[in-house]
Amino acid sequence: MDTSRLHPAEQLALYMQRIYDKGLTTTSGGNLSVRGPDGSIWITPGSVDKGALTRRDILRVLPDGRVEGPHKPSLELPFHTAIYQARPDLHAVLHAHPPGLVAFSMLRRTPELDLLPLARRICGGVQAAAYALPGSEELGRNICAVFAGGCDAAILENHGVCVGAADLPAAFQRFELLNELAEIELLARRAGTVRTAPSPADPPALPELPPEAPAAGEAAARRDMIALLRRACRTGLFTSVGGTCSLRLPDGGFLITPDGMDRAHLEEADLVLVRDGRRAAGRTPDRAAAFHEALYRADPGVRAVIQALPRHAMAFAISDAVLDPRVMPESYVFLRDLPVLSAPLSAGAFGPACPAALAAHDCAVVTGGSLLQAFDRLEVLEATARAVLSARALGRVVSISPPEVEQLKAAYHLCD
Repeated sequence: MDTSRLHPAEQLALYMQRIYDKGLTTTSGGNLSVRGPDGSIWITPGSVDKGALTRRDILRVLPDGRVEGPHKPSLELPFHTAIYQARPDLHAVLHAHPPGLVAFSMLRRTPELDLLPLARRICGGVQAAAYALPGSEELGRNICAVFAGGCDAAILENHGVCVGAADLPAAFQRFELLNELAEIELLARRAGTVRTAPSPADPPALPELPPEAPAAGEAAARRDMIALLRRACRTGLFTSVGGTCSLRLPDGGFLITPDGMDRAHLEEADLVLVRDGRRAAGRTPDRAAAFHEALYRADPGVRAVIQALPRHAMAFAISDAVLDPRVMPESYVFLRDLPVLSAPLSAGAFGPACPAALAAHDCAVVTGGSLLQAFDRLEVLEATARAVLSARALGRVVSISPPEVEQLKAAYHLCD
């Protein structure tokens, strides 16, 4: 579903609901706006339940200042207006109080974008805006100074975050990923020493496939993938742009998530067919498509591959802390040794003895003999990382002993 085509009032109600449902703002917190072609600003109301907004609650502020709608505009309308005046290229502004970014606002710091290449690519520049009274002209000037300097996001000191973009879907993607990065960095700094890494080069574009009829089993594969993608978004393992999933087809090709599209709103037709190094005509597969194809070629037993940013597991991917799956039987059986691999990822590193890995400063990678098995591994990985981080706060984590690991290998027929 292309939400950018919705009426501005529908967009604002939809994305405020997503923000509220994900716990990224409170009943009374946050405000969103969209600037229309005529210069009108559509904005969420003040003092109205953010968890139950409908399009009828959204207000339209005309260029002459008149307000249409049943409520008063948000108290923060002045800084929305100021940003639009400073940045004619922006047509959506999002302000909220997500916990991860609020933590950084209390520190009067910004998250480190170079911890994840995806964050640098999606979030653009981020700077802090000096504290001022909410709703004041001074706050508007402080935020506007950040945006006028070319940044697309401002951390409001002791307040929250303000993000701008060409449209509301893009603003939400930027906002959600920036908060996810903040949460990952906070966890990583508790776990160990955080390290940054240079951004990788863009992969080459794949040539197009000639038009062809759908392969046997392709329709069912598309249905299965969409169901799992929505589940991954619902459970927080995927964000709107953080998550890649592919599924091998019986004829040797595979379906993969498209590049840049909101994972929560994907439809079956949005998934991209890739075969023999080529992509479906007119479609753009995820940037990891070549790596997924290499994995399928290297191991015929792999039927599905998932890359994601599970926040607790990613704390170990961007720091020197070690995540040892030997802390419980299920973790070791599902994840095995769980190496931390450097970029660029090699398909040869994976196999029956290595079904999962952390890619340093990039993502978690899991493979499976089925889509469900790969997703199960992703869930076990994140649950294990979360438990280990919790345990470390209480004392030294004790792993299963080497003889007990050998018992597991024998009992579950695990190969080396």
